[in-house]
Amino acid sequence: MSFSRFLAAGAVAFGVLHSTVTLAATPCGHSPAHEAFDIQALKSELMVTALSCNAQDRYNAFVGKFRSTLLNEEQKLNTYFRSTYGSSAQREHDDYITQLANIQSEKGLQSGTIFCMQRIAMFDEVNALESSEDLANYTEAKDVTQPASFETCAAPASSHSARPARRATKAKAKATRRA
Repeated sequence: MSFSRFLAAGAVAFGVLHSTVTLAATPCGHSPAHEAFDIQALKSELMVTALSCNAQDRYNAFVGKFRSTLLNEEQKLNTYFRSTYGSSAQREHDDYITQLANIQSEKGLQSGTIFCMQRIAMFDEVNALESSEDLANYTEAKDVTQPASFETCAAPASSHSARPARRATKAKAKATRRA
């Protein structure tokens, strides 16, 4: 098999796999939790950018402009975490926020000195938005970095006895380090 045929076969296989993954993700649709996670991720990325690039005033302007939207989306996140994690909702929510900031900060560190040049324009982009709908559409199109450990579909029925897989992994990692 020639290299070009091999490459073409690989591209077709990737396309089939990608469409399968896309179809598998479709049942979630555009749930309120999905939008809330997207907006939280954008808010976090803007905060990381503000702190890293000395643009706190621009971040504050963003928060001021979209305060009601940010509060509404935060309430949706709170509802998601309460219905998913029950009595450990606050801890899980805090873990998510920490993971989110960590992954976005790591991304910034990997970018090095061009991070600010790449990210500061986001403040101009969000400043041009006029409504909460514009903000939701922007966050969906922006594809802001998220930790992979949270499902963003509507929350499932509460099952307080089940612990998230990442918690079990953390516990195993701690036990392994101690041994």
